[in-house]
Order: sequence, then C-alpha cells, then structure tokens
Amino acid sequence: MNGELLQGWLTYQANSPLLFTQKYFWIFFGLVMGGYSLVYKHTARRNIFLFLVSLFFYYKTSGFYFFILLFSTVVDFFIGRAIYKSKVNWQRQTLVALSVVVNLLVLGYFKYAYFVADFIHDLTGIEIAVQNTFALWTNKALGTNFIFEKILLPVGISFFTFQTISYSVDIYRGHIKPVKNILDFGFYVSFFPQLVAGPIVRASEFVPQIYAPYNLTKEQAGLGIFWILNGLLKKLFLADYLAVQFIDRVFDNPQLYSGFETLSALFGYSMQVYADFSGYTDVAIGIAMLLGFTLPKNFNSPYKASSVADFWRRWHLSLSTWLRDYLYIPLGGNREGSMASYLIVFIFFVLTSLIVGSPLLTLGLAVVFGGGFLAMRYSTVAARWVNTNINLMLTMVLGGLWHGSSWNFVTWGALNGVGLVIYKNWKKISPWADRSKWYNRAIGLALTLIFITFTRAWFRSPTWGGAIAILSKIPSDFGWSTVGEVLTSNWKFYVVLIAGYLIHWIPSKFKGQMRQWVSQRSPYVLFLLAVASSLVIYQILSAEVQPFIYFAF
Repeated sequence: MNGELLQGWLTYQANSPLLFTQKYFWIFFGLVMGGYSLVYKHTARRNIFLFLVSLFFYYKTSGFYFFILLFSTVVDFFIGRAIYKSKVNWQRQTLVALSVVVNLLVLGYFKYAYFVADFIHDLTGIEIAVQNTFALWTNKALGTNFIFEKILLPVGISFFTFQTISYSVDIYRGHIKPVKNILDFGFYVSFFPQLVAGPIVRASEFVPQIYAPYNLTKEQAGLGIFWILNGLLKKLFLADYLAVQFIDRVFDNPQLYSGFETLSALFGYSMQVYADFSGYTDVAIGIAMLLGFTLPKNFNSPYKASSVADFWRRWHLSLSTWLRDYLYIPLGGNREGSMASYLIVFIFFVLTSLIVGSPLLTLGLAVVFGGGFLAMRYSTVAARWVNTNINLMLTMVLGGLWHGSSWNFVTWGALNGVGLVIYKNWKKISPWADRSKWYNRAIGLALTLIFITFTRAWFRSPTWGGAIAILSKIPSDFGWSTVGEVLTSNWKFYVVLIAGYLIHWIPSKFKGQMRQWVSQRSPYVLFLLAVASSLVIYQILSAEVQPFIYFAF
C-alpha cells in the first residue's frame, strides 16, 4: 500500500496534476521549503535544487512532455551563447531567427496542428490526419503505450516558449549576457511557480536574481503570505463559485436561458476569468517571494480602465508588453510598416477570399488592399496611419491566436484590435476625451467594460456559432418578465458578482495600505494568516474546484 502511494507521488497522474488548488501541491511545497532551507545560502546549490524541483513539478503536471521543456532549454541555451560569441551580423541574425523558428515550430506543432489541418481542409478539401509523431516514436523505441492518435497540448508551452524566444532576442539586442551554465538557464525557463500559467518572465528581469544571495525580509514574508491568500480567495470564492453556480450552465445551454441570464453570465465570466488568472499569478508571486525571487506584476485593476487601450495596459501585462516589444515594434510599431506585415495582410486577404468563395468579398478585399497601397504611396500621413493600424491589428490577432487555436480566439483578438483602432482615432475628436471629469471617466469605464465583456463571448464559447447564439439571445429574448424571478432564485450569484466588482474598484491606494499593514505585522499575525491560508486550501479540497482557465494555454 505504501509502495503504491509512493509510486503515485513520484509518477505522473493525469487526473492529479500539481496545481495550486490541489493538496498535493502544498505538501510538495512544504517539502520544497524544507529542502530549500538546507541549500538557500549557497547560490549554485540553490539554483540546481530549484531546477530539479521545477522539472519534477512539470513532470507531475505534463508527464513526459517535460522533454519538450528540456529540448527548448538546450536549444536556446546554445543558440544564445553562439549569438553572444559571434561578431558577424548576418550570423547573429541567422541564429536569432533559428531560435524563433524552432520555438514557433514546436509551439505550432503541439498547439496549432489541428487548426492548420482544418484550415487546409476548408481551403482545399484535402483531409489531413494529425497524429502525435513523438508519442509514436516513443512507443516503438521504448514499448510504451502513449496515445499517438491525438496531439495533447503540453501544459504551459505558450509561456515557456515565449520566455526562451525573448532570451535569444535580448542577447541579440545586447540587453543581456548569456547565463553562466545550462543549469542556470534551465532554472530560468522552468521556475515552477510561474511555469504553467505565467506571468511570462523575461531573462533581463529574472537572470540577475539567479546570482543574487537569498534575502527574505519580514516584510517580504508577509507580502508573500498575503499574495498566496489573496490569490486563493480570488480563485475559490470568486472564480469557481461564479462558474459552478451560474456561468457554466448558461454557456453550456444558452437556448434554455433568457437574454437577461446570458447577459449576467457574460459579466460573470468577465469577473471569473480575471479572478481565475490573476488569482493564479498572485499565488505564483507569493510563492516566488517566499523563495526569494520577484516575479513581474501581471494585472493592474483592468476593470478600472476607461478605454480599450487603457485596459490592455492593465490586463496580462507580461503578455501585452511581450507582444509590444517582440512583435508590434519589430513590425514597425506606430512609425512604419514592414514587408512582413504587408505580406501577412496580403496572405490573409487571399486565403479569406478562397475559403469564403464570394466574388463580392474578394472584390471588396482587393479594393481595400489596393486603396490602402495607393494612399500609402502618395501620402506620408496616410502611410503612417495605415502602417500603425495594420501593425496594431496584426498584433492583436496574433495575440488572440496565442490564446488558442480556433477562429474564436482569432475573432476575439481581431475585435479587440478594431476596438483599439477606433479608440485611437476617436479620442482625437471625442467630446469626452477630458478624463479629469469624473463623469467622462465613468462613461469610459462603463463602455470599456461592456465592450470587453461582449467580446469575451468568443473567448468563452466552444464554437463561433455558440458566441453568436449567446449574444443574439440578449436582444431577441431578454425576458423582462422573469428578471425578478432570476434575481431571487440566483441571489447568491449576484451578491458575489457585485461584491467582486466592488472589491475590484476599491482605490489602489487603500489596497496598497492593506498590503503594507499585513507585511508589517508580527510573526503571530503572519502565523494566523498562514492558518487562514491553510483553511482556504482545505475548503478548496472540499469544494468543486475548476481548472485554471489559463492552464490550457
């Protein structure tokens, strides 16, 4: 019996991954802290210990897919060293391009194989059978029985591939120097608190901490406990409760519910996805802080945003800034275009025309493309306007595709891109542009929240048609006569939802004071907070826990 229990602990269990919402994780973390207490004073031993622990964590989360993590680690470590040593510019460019291509091919194979196969089928009618080649090879070589008929997405692959790409690019740009050895680089790539769902950590932010001595002050310990507790509360009492009690059943069967209920589910999902993802990153920040490391802030009260642009300066900051620095600016940013951006747009127009098969649409797209080209040819102002908006749209569309391999995410990204383009031009002539007036800020906040919430219909729905069904329910069958009954029968959901938004809108100054108060408490108060955290964890174990939403990315 003990042998079976030990085997279960040491081997991958698909139904029991090491997530923050599982008791096994907290037992694991307790053991990690125990081992850490023996090595934390010696930097090299500390880094090796955390690297091995992180590999084990990823193995327990993704099984043998941790070899993909090792592959990316090895490839980008040696490419990074080669970039730094090379003095020939074309060699450096080739090497950084190789890093980008290899990482994107790995990401593309595991995340977008089915999307590409379906796209080719829609375009040409050719059926393409997709299978897990790596699983097939492993079965033949080792006699294993991995599923090869289906490609499973390695957990966190979207996050760690972006980290390894930024490492190579930053060395090429001269922003950082390579790490001292492959174990240190492996530690940077695999650091377990943020490995499976971010935030995306850049080498320039994290690598210097690898070589810094461990230093945990009383204030940092208090903040670490605060962030862990704060994240668990978000996840359990907001995200999971809202999902289980109302949101999931509405989205699963929208035809059974009125427009008012679907509208409530949409605003509920906006709170759920925020509480879920920011809850994860809060716990990750807290755990990293207790280990002596600082992770970047990933959210800044996004629903306080008074414009679409302001929202994306507050939401998923590590991804937004990554896309800005490694995609938007290289494409030309708000200054100029690039051959890459023009080529992508042209290919998109051609493929869209072929798939839809509409002569009228083809003509319309040709007019748009040709008109844009002529405007750029004869007007510098028009050229800058077109280039800026093209680059912005491409960034948002590709950012949407990063979240998932479906037309739903492409649509979601494109809609947010359109929102940004409209706002950039509207603010120049808007009579409500003066944000010093409270009512202008209130109008902007309301419109931004409504826009972001409605676009999330494509983020949450499993199909494109499902998103349309959700949205069409609101004007066609609002159900005014049943509003009172819905509010009464689901009053707990609405209380929690309203409380979530009110807490979110508490002034940042007050929240900062609360964090400071916690960090300055005595060890006894911190102990009570730790006990409270344990009670929250226990409650999680006895509740219906939902998987982290960004765990799938």
